[in-house]
Amino acid sequence: MILVGLFILSALVVISLITVINTLTFPRLKKSAPVSQPFVSLLVPARDEARIIQATVARLLAQDYPNFELIILDDASTDGTAGLATQAGKGDQRLQVIGGKALPPGWTGKNWACQQLAEAARGDVLVFTDADVSWESEALAGVVACMQATQADTFTVWPTQQAVSRAERLVVPLMMFTITSYLPELAVRKIPWASFAAANGQCLAFRRPAYQALGEHSAVRQIVVEDIALGRLTKQAGLRLVMALGDGLIYGRMYHDWRQVREGFAKNILAGHGGQPVFLFISAVFHWLIFLAPWAWLGAGVFSASIPGWPEYPLAMIALGLGSRLLSAAATRHALPDALLMPVSVLLMTVIAAQSVWWQFTQGGPSWKGRVIPSNQTGQDNKKQA
Repeated sequence: MILVGLFILSALVVISLITVINTLTFPRLKKSAPVSQPFVSLLVPARDEARIIQATVARLLAQDYPNFELIILDDASTDGTAGLATQAGKGDQRLQVIGGKALPPGWTGKNWACQQLAEAARGDVLVFTDADVSWESEALAGVVACMQATQADTFTVWPTQQAVSRAERLVVPLMMFTITSYLPELAVRKIPWASFAAANGQCLAFRRPAYQALGEHSAVRQIVVEDIALGRLTKQAGLRLVMALGDGLIYGRMYHDWRQVREGFAKNILAGHGGQPVFLFISAVFHWLIFLAPWAWLGAGVFSASIPGWPEYPLAMIALGLGSRLLSAAATRHALPDALLMPVSVLLMTVIAAQSVWWQFTQGGPSWKGRVIPSNQTGQDNKKQA
C-alpha cells in the first residue's frame, strides 16, 4: 500500500506544481490595442443555433476593432438560423451569411463548415469561433494584440466557461482543470514537440500563411478533435502555437443540463484518448486512484488501526488534489465550492467515458446534432494526420 501511496502522492505533487506554474505564466486576454490592425475574418459555423445566433451576431459586430468581416455559415439548419443571423446584422456590410454545401464523404460536419468559411474569408487573420461563444466588445482587439505580442502563428483562447446547472458545475470546469493542471503552458509555447500541443475550437485563430501551410481544415477533415490536431500540425511545421485564457473577455456556456453535458463530453473523450477504449480505461483508473482512493484510504483507517501510512498519506493526497482543483478554479473563474466535490466530478466523468464507449460499440462512433461520426473519423486518425 505504501508503494501505491508513493505513486499517487508523486503524481499529485507533479499536478500541483504544474497548476501553480501555469497560474503564474498562462497568457490572458487583456483590453489592449494591437500594434497594427490586420484585416480579420471572424468565422462562425452554425447548425441549428436559432436560440443564440442573434445575440452572437450582435456581439461580434459590436467589436471595437475597426478592420474585420463576420461570416456565418449555416450548416443545414432546420430552425431558421440563417434568417435570424441576417436579421441580427441589420444590413451591416461586414456580415455575410452563407449556406453550407452538402457534407462530402470523409469529413466531419464542423471541419467541412470551417473549410468552407476559410475559402470565403478575405482576412489576413482567420478566427474560428463557435456560435455559443460570447465576445465582449474589446475581445477581438485583445486577440490580435496577444497574437502580436506572442508572435503566434496559431493562437487559441480557452473561453471562461459559464456553468449554471449542477451537472455543468461539476463537469465543465474539468476541461480547464485538465489544461491548467496537466499541460505545462510554457512547454506549449516554448517546446517544439507535438506532444506539447493543445487547442480549443471554441476560439482558434491563425495567420493565413500558417493556416495554409498546415493544409487548412482539409488536413484534419476526419478528426473529431480537430483543434488539437491543428495544434500538433502547427508544432510539426515548426510554427508557433500559443494558448491564452479568455479571462472574461471571451466566455461561453457550452451545455445546459446533464444530458447535454454527458453527450457533449462523450463526443470527444474517446477521440481525445486516441480513439482507444483501453487508453480511456487507463485514464479512468488513474483518476480513481488519485482522487477517490485517498478518501477510501482515509475512511478505512477509521475502522482499522493497522492500515500503514494512515492518516498522513491520505490527508496529504486529499490536500494536494483539492488544492490543485481549487487553484485551477480560481485561475479560470469557476466557483470554488464546486472544486471540493472533485470525487463526485470524477464519478460523473466515468459515466461520460462509459457513454462514449457504448456509442463506439453500438453505433460505430459518437452522436452529435443528428449525425453519427464513424469511428474512423475520431482520434484514431489523429495519429496518421497529426
